[in-house]
Amino acid sequence: MSAQERVTIKIPKALYKNIQEIIKDTGFSSVTDFIVYVLRDVISMKSTANSQPSLSKDDIDAIKKKLKSLGYL
Repeated sequence: MSAQERVTIKIPKALYKNIQEIIKDTGFSSVTDFIVYVLRDVISMKSTANSQPSLSKDDIDAIKKKLKSLGYL
């Protein structure tokens, strides 16, 4: 994505610093990369929620396991 295809979004500085701490030692190279990933994931979940049935117990367990491995749970 070129610089011409990007826009600036302002977030609170405290949130930015918190995200910096969260992404340390992860595969994310910047706060922007992390935010783009999260927003794409949320949008994807929203668009698929209308077309697919709810998650199974196994799906929920797999998501919890992944979130735990990433340090969110």
